[in-house]
Amino acid sequence: MSLLVFGSTGQLAAALRSSAPDALFLNREAADLTKPDTCAAAIHAAQPSAVINAAAYTAVDRAEEEEALATTINATAPGAMARACADASIPFLHVSTDYVFEGSGQHPWRPEDPVSPLNAYGRSKAAGEAAVRAAGGAHAILRTSWVFSATGRNFVTAMLELAQKRDQLNVVDDQIGGPTPACAIAQALLKMAEAMIAGQGGGTYHFAGAPFVSWAGFAREIFACSGQNVAVSGIPASAYPTTAQRPLNSRLDCTSLEADFGIQPPDWRAKLAEVVEGLV
Repeated sequence: MSLLVFGSTGQLAAALRSSAPDALFLNREAADLTKPDTCAAAIHAAQPSAVINAAAYTAVDRAEEEEALATTINATAPGAMARACADASIPFLHVSTDYVFEGSGQHPWRPEDPVSPLNAYGRSKAAGEAAVRAAGGAHAILRTSWVFSATGRNFVTAMLELAQKRDQLNVVDDQIGGPTPACAIAQALLKMAEAMIAGQGGGTYHFAGAPFVSWAGFAREIFACSGQNVAVSGIPASAYPTTAQRPLNSRLDCTSLEADFGIQPPDWRAKLAEVVEGLV
């Protein structure tokens, strides 16, 4: 499998590099997502057997002031990638987010549920999904949530940093989702790409860790794994205001991914222990 990956240094790109070191990874200098035409040109030049887009604008709060930029990176560029892949008759795999949903209720969101994002970041990602579908080629959109790894800035690294300074933290406990190891997303994408090259599967899917948990519950598990004595008090999201509104319900229904590709939700607790061990 000749694989082209957009992204080089982010959590997911790093995990893909570890799992697929022979793939061609394009950084910003090689393909600038603020200039979508360069992304299409890179695909035509490389002539891969499949393309994965692991690059995105992910600064959720800053996107409220930079929605045009976020939309270029998260929607216009993936659309250009998808059209180039359609022209070349190769599968395109694109990573999206639970933030395309408005986050009400308690039932896990299904891939076919209508999107209604609460913030600019979510709107940019929803627009990206629409652009990928509109390209008309073989594609898979993989929505995921609460990504963590030992690389970069994420909830796990943030909690471990705070634990060096404080022995008590207030953490939101009414936002519920599935923490997802970046390495598990990478492995899922690679399995999906191989199947799609063979003409199997395609469409919109969900992939998130199990079991569902609140941010406060996730934090407690992080400190339990690290052996740090930090007391976590649960608070409502309303007591921790952010520039961009977040969904309360980020649960994702992953059954169609298992049906089409045999990929099951990972138990985030097992991988968390490995990540924490590498960080403390």
